[in-house]
Amino acid sequence: MAATTVVIICAGIPVFVVPQIDAPRRADAIVVLGGHDHERYPYGLELALSGVAPRVVMSNPAGSKDTWLTDLCSHQRYSFEVTCFTPKPATTQGEAEEIAHLAAEYSWQTVVVVTFRPHISRARYIISRCFDGAIVMAESPSHISLGYWLYSYGYQTAGYLRALVRNGC
Repeated sequence: MAATTVVIICAGIPVFVVPQIDAPRRADAIVVLGGHDHERYPYGLELALSGVAPRVVMSNPAGSKDTWLTDLCSHQRYSFEVTCFTPKPATTQGEAEEIAHLAAEYSWQTVVVVTFRPHISRARYIISRCFDGAIVMAESPSHISLGYWLYSYGYQTAGYLRALVRNGC
């Protein structure tokens, strides 16, 4: 049992701890995936302020219950476009499907996707099944406690298994 645990932990290191993170580059849009807090949303705005893309699209899985995002998206404060969407379902798969829809609607060729480190590999995998363009995965600055790392290992592993058996895009 101990050996199996060590193998699982070691196998997760390149996927969750040191995933392929891309340097942000010019894109058609910045898409900020939903999360349990608002850490990643300001980073998406910073990227747009630095000229990475002319629009920021924020996933808002909580819909109107998230008053901070609802307010941000309903009052344009920036020289670039900021919009929100509520993914259906409220999962990475729902976000990937919305990215594909928006990319088709607006002829996007490249998107910068912002999420936190443990989610990067799984998000890239799921989005790549729906979007044929270039996907640039950017890590939002965040502090992850040891307890949350352990939780993320389990949660992201379960999410990968779900994505492998689920038909989507």
